[in-house]
Amino acid sequence: MTITATRTRGVRVFLLLTFAFSWAGMIGAAVLGYSLVSPWVQLPFAFTPAIAALVVRLRGEGFADAGLALRLRQAWRHYLLAWLAPFAMVAVAAGVAVAFGLGLAPPDWSSVVVLLVAVPLLTPVYWGEEFGWTSYLRLRLFPGRPTAATLATGLIWAVWHYPLAFTDYIRFDNVLIGLSVWTVSFLCQEVVLSWLRLASGTVWTASLAHAGNNMVLSLLVGALLPGVEATVVTVVLSVPVAVVAGWLLVTGRTGGR
Repeated sequence: MTITATRTRGVRVFLLLTFAFSWAGMIGAAVLGYSLVSPWVQLPFAFTPAIAALVVRLRGEGFADAGLALRLRQAWRHYLLAWLAPFAMVAVAAGVAVAFGLGLAPPDWSSVVVLLVAVPLLTPVYWGEEFGWTSYLRLRLFPGRPTAATLATGLIWAVWHYPLAFTDYIRFDNVLIGLSVWTVSFLCQEVVLSWLRLASGTVWTASLAHAGNNMVLSLLVGALLPGVEATVVTVVLSVPVAVVAGWLLVTGRTGGR
């Protein structure tokens, strides 16, 4: 079997395993009455992409391009950016909210200090997704067409989250509009995460940035906009990510493998 055929089959197996077990976990937890807001409920399906990637890599694809090495000396700038940029994006998002006429709740500065410490510690948790999406699927889709591969990965990643929109994890007043905005948000995130993964040569920078997106950007913007509908909050927090993603695309910085 050729390398191309092996990888094509691997992608199919990866997607089947990831969606089957993750969606079963999400839907099953909701049916059983568990809150999908709980990190303990999220953990089993959050690691499904990594487990699926491990399965297909162990079945013959290997780990040569897995990006498991930390590369701290070579990629320290990317780690620093992945760690601190989400805090800067919160400030930009707050400015966007004010420009939209949204009132901001007083910030809890102590939570910022806690998150500065917590985000690096939580990076291994978000490796559970990044090892599957950005460090496996992104490298397998559309060979030679990096932008298409990145956007396709972002779209698949967004669809993977869709069942959560019908649980207590996130509630959109209009689900169709909410999912559309959410999808654009994931596409923009994937552009940034893919750039970090490829530019640094390690999956851990993308995992750190993913932790920052969830634990800093999403949480802090949500705290600044209490009671604001989820679609509006998603638009506000997506603006700085979209600006960065657009710049990366326009300047061709997502073109590597």
